[in-house]
Amino acid sequence: MIRKHFTFKRFLTGCAVALAIWATVVVALAVMIHTTGQQDEARESDVIVVLGSGLRRDGSAGDALTRRSIWAADLYERGIAPHVLCTGGVGAGQARSEAEACAEILRERGVPPDAIHTETNSRSTEENAIYAGAIIAANGWETVTLVTDSFHMLRAAWIFDSYDITHHRSPVPRAWIRGNFYERLFTREIVALHWQAFKQTFNIPVTNLKPDG
Repeated sequence: MIRKHFTFKRFLTGCAVALAIWATVVVALAVMIHTTGQQDEARESDVIVVLGSGLRRDGSAGDALTRRSIWAADLYERGIAPHVLCTGGVGAGQARSEAEACAEILRERGVPPDAIHTETNSRSTEENAIYAGAIIAANGWETVTLVTDSFHMLRAAWIFDSYDITHHRSPVPRAWIRGNFYERLFTREIVALHWQAFKQTFNIPVTNLKPDG
């Protein structure tokens, strides 16, 4: 009986230690997400790469894609790069790609059509990197300014690094996100980072979790 009590106590102690370690990791990730999202490294590059995000039901760009596209247009106007590459495929129930919606906003903001390129196959951040990487290589571009939301930049930069895509980070300012959406998206990003770490640690060959259709 005493032995069973001792074993259970050791189990509880182990659980408490594991929970404390996990909590420390979560706090560290939160700090890294925030810190990375505040660092704008935009500098002269060959191309600005805009990471895709979902469309509204009517096919127009959602809030995230709109602010990313506007930020990219501003960078283009500042002379950061002569090309802008919009990424993102066709989501479930949509008639056009995220990249096409991004390109539309760029044109409306004055970016010349011949400076805009689209990648319309990807359905996740990792696939953004895979398919954008192929276009970057095909065009002989060597340096990238990477555009996405501040909360998303840490994971995006990690993935682009894992595919050996040289880039400078230029996150959309946090102030551009309305209301309490930042906190909600920030929390979701911590979960996504756990998945990315698990996937890479165990070499799981999955590049997106979105259903077909």
